[in-house]
Order: sequence, then structure tokens, then C-alpha cells
Amino acid sequence: MRARMADIARQAQVSEATVSRVINDRPGVSHETRQAVLTALDVLGYERPERLRKRSAGLVGLVVPELDNPIFPAFAQVIESTLAQQGYTPVLCTQSPGGVTEDEYVEMLLDRQVSGIVFVSGLSADTTADHARYQRLLDRPLPIVLVNGYAEGIEAPFVSCDDRLAGDLAVTHLVALGHRRIGMISGPHRFISTQRKLAGYRQALQRELKVPDSSIDDFVSLTLFGVEGGEVAADRLLAMGVTGLVCGSDLMALGAIRAARRRGLSVPGDVSVIGFDDSPLIAFTDPPLTTLRQPVPAMAVAAVRSLMDEINGHGAPHSEYLFRPELVARDSTAIAPARRAVPVGTPAS
Repeated sequence: MRARMADIARQAQVSEATVSRVINDRPGVSHETRQAVLTALDVLGYERPERLRKRSAGLVGLVVPELDNPIFPAFAQVIESTLAQQGYTPVLCTQSPGGVTEDEYVEMLLDRQVSGIVFVSGLSADTTADHARYQRLLDRPLPIVLVNGYAEGIEAPFVSCDDRLAGDLAVTHLVALGHRRIGMISGPHRFISTQRKLAGYRQALQRELKVPDSSIDDFVSLTLFGVEGGEVAADRLLAMGVTGLVCGSDLMALGAIRAARRRGLSVPGDVSVIGFDDSPLIAFTDPPLTTLRQPVPAMAVAAVRSLMDEINGHGAPHSEYLFRPELVARDSTAIAPARRAVPVGTPAS
């Protein structure tokens, strides 16, 4: 034991007496010194005494749809870190096409007796999905929180970015730059995020440009989320002479830029493109992407706090917390080019 104490003291750069006080959990040692000694124990491979082991308050499931889109790892990182600070051990469940489904992950988490589950963009975001699966969890009862997946009738806390405002802000920005032919591309209409962005887009076009409602749908192209979907959807709108594109995600925006370049158009010289998310590395694309930033840290912390309230029996409000997106103007948007001939029936200034 004496030899081990000397090794630990040398590693932590403290006296053996200090090591003894920490190991025996006695007072008189600063927090920093105590952490240095505990770290030395870990580095040297010694097992911490039982009384010094940080006890887990339990497991919490974190279900995300994928990790290909960098916005989901961003959410996962902050949620996991915040859970760990609360003493909970996060269990990350990542879906992939043809892999384990959300329902299968939930069954695994229930087998592990998790204290609660955070769903990020789960099936609750799909308006055609059966939302009774969440009610069954609540009836157990099991605390849950849903991030970016609001659905009527589920008595749980929701944390969402204000997608309607995002659609409005994007159009308003392009109109301020002189654009009059503004298209929108997004994922399938069944998702609540798409419906809300479309509502904001439509509202802004009617308010800012007096575009008749009957003409707006012609300038909307819905497809699969992702770069490839964005490229296909943007190509159809570029053929109609749009000079501005509002995209449902940053990845779709990158696809739109690819479609523009394939047509020999420059971004932002000929076409301005706006994304959504402001996921990591988006500021370093070519060109740096103008986008609507989701306040990921604030949303993630709010989701964990709501879950903790539910777990501790305090009862978080069963309502939707809406977080305001921020327009981050970079180099993919610019003043509209000189007007070109456009097909008959398209919105005009």
C-alpha cells in the first residue's frame, strides 16, 4: 500500500499525506487537489474506493434518427453531457435505414429500466405515424421529452425550434435583398417541421410580395431530406427561374448549390440559397452558407431539465417550448440579379 501511495502522490504531484486524506474521504483538501488524486488513481489503474465512486442516478435513453446529418450529433453531444452532469448515464440509440427501429430501441431501453427517454425528431414528428406509442410509455408511467417532434394529444414536454418563424425569416431576408422569385425545398409534407416552415414561407410571401396563394404551391418542391433530395428539388425550381431558395436543412441547401452549379449558375451571383440548422462546419462550406441557426445548446438543456423535473416528480409543463431561430447571414445570399424572363403565371414583383 505504501508503494501505491507513493506512486499516486508522484502522479498527482502532491504529498502522500494528501493522498491518504483523499482516499479516506477526509476534509482539508481542495476540490482541485482531490480531483488530481482521483485522476491519478484512474491513470495508474487503481480502483477507486467504494465511497469515492460516483454513483449513477440511473440510465436515460436518447433516441435520434441518424448521425449522418451533423445537427443530430450536435444535439446528442449536449444532451449527453447535460445528463451526465445530473448524474445520469445516457444510452444513445441511433437509427439507420433498415436497422433497428425506434420502437425496437424503446423495448431495449425498457428492458434496461431507464428512468426516462429523450426523443429527437422521432416518430412524433411524422403526422401520419401512430402516436399512441408515446401514450403507452406515459401510462407506465415513464417520463419522456420530445425534441422537434410536436404532436397533439401527447401529455409530455416538447422542445422545438420555431420552424414557422424560420420560414418567414428566410423569405424576409431574400425579399430585403431584392429577390421576387423565391422557391422552397424541404422534406416530405407529413413532417410537422415541413408543414410549419411552409406556413412561414407562405405567410411571408403573401405579406411581403402579395403573391396569390394559388401561385405559391408552384414554387414549392418537396422531396427526401438530404443532399441528393435537395439537388433534385432545387433543379425543378431553378428551371422556373427562381433567384432565391429557402431550404429545409443545411444538407438540402448544399444539394441546391450543387444543382445551381450543374446548370452553370453561381451562388450567390445568380441564385441565393438559405439553409436551416447551422450544423457544425456549415460556416466553412463553399460558399459559407447563410442559414437559420437552431439554438441547440439551449434546446438540449431545456429538454434535460424538463426530463429531470418529470423524473423527480415535479411535473414539467406538458406544453411546447418554442425556441427562436437566428438568421446567420453568410456568403450564399446576395442582392438579386437583374430580372430575367420567367414563365407566364410565376409570381412577379
